[in-house]
This record gives sequence, C-alpha cells and structure tokens, in this order.
Amino acid sequence: MMARPDSDFREEALKEDLKFYFMNPCEKYRARRQIPWKLGLQILKIVMVTTQYHQLKKVSLGTLGYEHDEDDGSGLKICKQQYKKGTMLPSNDTLNIDVATETDCIRLEPQALANKKFNDLDVKNSSFFNLEFYRLIQVELSFKLKGIDLQTIHARELPDCYAFQNTITFNNKAHSGKVKIYFDSDADIQECKDWYISGSIVQKNTQYILVFDGFVIVSCFASLILCTRSIILALKLQKRFVNFFLEKYQRHVCHADRLEFINGWYVLVIISDMMTIIGSILKMEIKAKNLTSYDVCSILLGTSTLFVWVGVIRYLGYFQTYNVLILTMQASLPKVLRFCCCAGMIYLGYTFCGWIVLGPYHEKFEDLNTVAECLFSLVNGDDMFATFAQIQQKSTLVWLFSRLYLYSFISLFIYMILSLFIALITDSYDTIKKYQQNGLPVTDLHEFLKECSSIEYGKELQASVPFICCCGSHRRRQSDDSLILIN
Repeated sequence: MMARPDSDFREEALKEDLKFYFMNPCEKYRARRQIPWKLGLQILKIVMVTTQYHQLKKVSLGTLGYEHDEDDGSGLKICKQQYKKGTMLPSNDTLNIDVATETDCIRLEPQALANKKFNDLDVKNSSFFNLEFYRLIQVELSFKLKGIDLQTIHARELPDCYAFQNTITFNNKAHSGKVKIYFDSDADIQECKDWYISGSIVQKNTQYILVFDGFVIVSCFASLILCTRSIILALKLQKRFVNFFLEKYQRHVCHADRLEFINGWYVLVIISDMMTIIGSILKMEIKAKNLTSYDVCSILLGTSTLFVWVGVIRYLGYFQTYNVLILTMQASLPKVLRFCCCAGMIYLGYTFCGWIVLGPYHEKFEDLNTVAECLFSLVNGDDMFATFAQIQQKSTLVWLFSRLYLYSFISLFIYMILSLFIALITDSYDTIKKYQQNGLPVTDLHEFLKECSSIEYGKELQASVPFICCCGSHRRRQSDDSLILIN
C-alpha cells in the first residue's frame, strides 16, 4: 500500500480547520467539545454593562448656598466688556468707535444679596449699570454655589458635597438688537466635612460597587483577549488557504473569499470591550471622588452597551430564519453608501443655499447646524407647516424663493431620493430571499468547503451535548451542503 503524500495530509488538515472555523458555537461544541466562552462572556457582558450604566445616577441636590471663601472671593461677580470710547448719532449717520476693549468688574457679597442691601453701593458702582448698548460687547455674571447630594442616602452611602462654578453670559457681539443668553456650570465633587444623619443606618458601600466594576473590567479584558486571538487565528488560516490555493491551482483567491475570514463582529466586540474598560475606570474614579465629569463616562458606557446588544445578533445569524436582516444589511451597505454620497452632495447644496438666502428671514436657517436639522425634519415629514409659515414676508422676492426652495427640496427628497433609497434595500432583500431559495453564488471557498462536508467530528461526544446545542441540529445537518458564510 502506497503512502499518501504530505500534500494530501495538509489539504485534509486545512479542510478540517476551515469547516471548524465556519461552524457556530454549538457545532464547535459537538465537533471538538469546545466550550463557547465568547458566547457566554457576551451574555454576561449584556447583564453587567447594562447594570453598570444604570448605576450612573443623576445628581439630586438638596440645599444650595453661596460659597463663603474670604481668600478666593465669594458672592456674585459681574463683568462687562465694551469698547473703550465711542459716540454714535444715528440721526446724523455719525459713528466714532475705539475698537480697543475694556473690562470692568464689581463683586456683590452674599450678605448684601441675602439682605437685598443694594443701596449700600457707592456712586462708582452704581454708574457701572449704566449700559451703552452700542459700546457693549457682553456682560458676564459668575458665582459659586455649594450643594449636598441627598440621593446617595437612599443607597446607603454617605452624602456628597458639590461646588458649582456658574456663569451667565449676555452676548451682544452681533449688535443685532437681540442679546443672546448662555448659561454654563462646572461641578466639582468632594466629600462633606461635617455630617450627621439620625434615624437611619448609613454605611459606605462604595467598595462593593468598585468590586463589581473591577469584575466588569476583568470580563471585558477576557473577551478582548479571546476575540483578538480569534482574529489572529483567522488571519493565519486565511494565509494557509491562500498559499495552498496558489500552490495547487496556480491562481489567487478572490477578494470576497479573503474577507470571509475577517469577522466584523469580533472587531465590534473588541471596540465595545475597550470602551467598557475605559468607561469602567472612569466610573471608578468618579466613585472615588477623583473625577466629576459624567459625560465621557456615560458616552463610553452607553455606546458599549449599544455595541454589546448589537453583537448578540451575530449568534442569531447562525439560524437561517433569523439572519435575513443581517444579510440584507450586508448586501445593501455598499450600494447605500454610494447612494448616500451622491444624495449628500445635493443635501449640502440645499443646506448652504438655505443658510445664505433664508438666514436673515427665518430662525431655523440662522446657522448651518440648524439648517441641516430643519431639512432633515422636512425629509421625515415633520414641522412642515411651521417652516413655511415662519418665513418673514418683508421681501417678496425672498418669499417666492423660499417657496420654490422648500417645495423643490421636499419633492426631490421625499418622492425621489427616499423612494430610491428604499428600493435599494428592497432589491437587496429580494436578492437574499432568492439566494436562500436557490443557493448562494458559488465561490472558490464555497467549493472547497463542499469537499469537506463529509468530515465528521467526535461521534462519541454526541451523547453529552447540552440541550441548548441540540436545538436545530437536525436542520443544520440537512443544510451542510449549502453553507452560508456569515461574517
């Protein structure tokens, strides 16, 4: 009996590894008794990350008061910025302005504010409030407040004290007759110095939350390692397949077959894990009173929660009755992106046109961001009548242009562009349905996998397969000859 060449053994090993790579977790368990650790970690992460984000509380303050600090100053600080000198006579069209600016400030003590003793101000401070609006640039009111967070008491934690630096700005830079008002507040968290709570046993349970956050970090780090390892092994398997195909058939593997080895779901999980780890560290720092900004932490944890839930769709995609949405999105994405690039050019043109022409006559067209939001609302059929009705009729030419502008935009985007957009997705859906009925287009990788469909793994292990991996196994065996690759 002649010995089989080494190339045959390498080919069989490659076929076995390829078929195992494209199995779902339950089939991998039946084949090699490989426990689906990544699936278990994703389910565990759904519970933990969602619970962790729920722990980010909103600040509920009880008592507020002005800060009393003799060194740093306290109370209300009022500053006005204006041009140094200037005279203006609109009746004679005369204007004389020194463009150099000056800033004057006064401070009102908390006692004066509490007792309303504004009559104590001297004549110099009283003249401060005589505002010349043609010279005025802006007025800024700044003050510090302190408050106590009483919400933590219900969670059996010690109360936290907050210091707020508040700023109210009256902006008159445009000199348009409208003074815009802005409010900004920066918070600084710190432990309260003196506290006493009677009638309740309050204990510090921060350490339990920190332990939970640490467990979340460890779980995400394990998931990160497993997914990174899977991507590395997939790239190595891709290299083996490409080299074998080139050596045996003297031709290169197509780009589509190469992409089958790149699992985009693993990339999504890796990004989610990194965001969860960083967000959990920030959350621990917030709990330890070292950080006060919830914004970055909430964005990271909220986005990672979204990615974790979306990542579970990957496991539903292994079942043919659930993977229609995934395959439709995958098939329509390139065409939709190209279509959006073309439609985006038209959208940007309408955005700039509306901002330039209708900006002085309509509050929804005052800046580019507002114009883009207004047009997007019109595309979705929202707020149409108000957009038409609020255009000022001071100029007949502009009013007629606004009607032509709005009617053409609504007709073009709702009746044509949106219809074509939906048609692209519907066409991809019909294509996927035909593929499921008649089979996918056969590529080199599909043909190669069909040759290894007869390979059997570990028949002696079938008796110990868990119940969750037995669901749908009969349907899987019937469809092994027409494998649908979902990556």
